[in-house]
Amino acid sequence: MSAQAITPCLWFNFNAEEAVGHYLATFAGGRVVSTARYGDAGPGPKGAVMTMLFEIAGQRFLALNGGPHYAFTPAISLIVDCATQDEVDRLWDGLGEGGKPMRCGWITDKFGVTWQIVPSAVARIMQSGDAAGIARAMRAMTPMTKIDVATLEQAFAGP
Repeated sequence: MSAQAITPCLWFNFNAEEAVGHYLATFAGGRVVSTARYGDAGPGPKGAVMTMLFEIAGQRFLALNGGPHYAFTPAISLIVDCATQDEVDRLWDGLGEGGKPMRCGWITDKFGVTWQIVPSAVARIMQSGDAAGIARAMRAMTPMTKIDVATLEQAFAGP
């Protein structure tokens, strides 16, 4: 078995190549692992990209140009753990370009893929065992779209 036994397949409406390019520009150090093209059997035009196996943040994904049959939904989202506010800001801006922000650090990109851009501070706070601090942090975070680490930390610390 390989190091990554499960690879998410992202079904695109014949814009997989554009999506992969966008993700590689947004996440530092990403790469295309392999590309397969349609042959005579279709359903895409001969020579067009059928699949692209790519890697971002050490995680492999398969982008499939499958056509208009299926659409993404926020019921499945990709969580990105961010060490700093700068990383949150950079990824939020990159993935949000042409996308739709939602509350609590969720954003749907221009391709329909939903992401959760989450500072590592969130997990630390939620696992702290400090019920009052967690409640304050949740009240502060719930109305946020992009999560502000300083505001979250301040709310957690309390008055």
